[in-house]
Amino acid sequence: MRSIWNRNISFGLVSIPVKMYSATEDHSISFRQIHTRDGGRVRYRKVCELEDEPVDASEIGRAYEDADGALIPITDEDLAALPLPTTHTLEIEAFISASEIDPLQMGDAYYLGTGGAAAAKPYTLLREALKRSEKVAIAKYAHRGRERLGMLRVVGDTLALHRLLWPDEVRESTGVAPKEKVTVKPAELDLADTLMATLGEVDLDDLHDEYHEALESLVAAKMSGAAPTAEPGERPTGAQVVDLMAALQESVRSARRTRGEEAGEETGEEGAEREEATVTHLRGRKKAPAKKAPAKKAPAARKKAAGTRKSGTKTAEEKPAEKAAGTTGKKTGTKQAAPKKTTAAKTTAKKTTAAKTPAKKTTAAKTPAKKTAAKKQTGKRGTRTAS
Repeated sequence: MRSIWNRNISFGLVSIPVKMYSATEDHSISFRQIHTRDGGRVRYRKVCELEDEPVDASEIGRAYEDADGALIPITDEDLAALPLPTTHTLEIEAFISASEIDPLQMGDAYYLGTGGAAAAKPYTLLREALKRSEKVAIAKYAHRGRERLGMLRVVGDTLALHRLLWPDEVRESTGVAPKEKVTVKPAELDLADTLMATLGEVDLDDLHDEYHEALESLVAAKMSGAAPTAEPGERPTGAQVVDLMAALQESVRSARRTRGEEAGEETGEEGAEREEATVTHLRGRKKAPAKKAPAKKAPAARKKAAGTRKSGTKTAEEKPAEKAAGTTGKKTGTKQAAPKKTTAAKTTAKKTTAAKTPAKKTTAAKTPAKKTAAKKQTGKRGTRTAS
């Protein structure tokens, strides 16, 4: 790698000559601008307004434009003469925990290598001190015409420098959050936790730039004269989902299918928790009205119903009683009612009719005393006919 900056790290009275290297690189494919009508290249040219001629980069300097539009030249010598130690040195200010740094402040990253054999010992000393303390160093340095804030940390056996934004360069987030007041239900949080657990963790080394690969394939196809064979990707449908619970549930199922899992494979506490968390809640569904049990007729109502039965129609309760008692009545167009209103039936609990249970009727029919009582009762009241 080619170094882009040479400075000294100032660690108290210890000076460490270092060289700066870019720690990152952009692997995106760069495009050129063309004139779509004829394919001609469109270029940007730096032109001097006074001469109306292109200017070489070596002839370009910097200047400050004041309120009146006047340009005040600022040379490299002017910048080097500033009364600041950071113009030549990366000055360590303090050592803090990395958790105290807001990730919003993180900028470009650089590797710092030694600037000679004499720098190996103090370089290693600073590296090992940072490792043992589990802290990072906060430093100030001048780079590209500005004094910057930086963070030194250990990456493997190398010191790395992360450019930090000054705290006042980070904007407030006021007005960005949703203004609508919403309430997140515990069941929705449970499903979100289940989705997070299902997606699990990932090794960042396994991730790659699929868009870059697709662009490379497209460029290769164009260069060979072949038509692109790539199919357009599916558009995300997340914005069309209205039911948050349904979206979370489907996300959990999709994540499990991606990982080759089935919903019924989970066992134990984890499976129980996830199964409970993924219960589908049907909203707006009305419960069916409960069927009411038929009200029991009062004894008086049952007597009235028995007296209003049509001729020739017998209930299931009357038939076994008639067979057991042997009293079917004369076939004169009217049939005697079953002896369910007999004295034996009255001696049973008043709340339940003896005629309701066929077994009790049969027992009553077999008892001679109850037969006699039934005959006497019939004789006194006369023959009751069913209308």
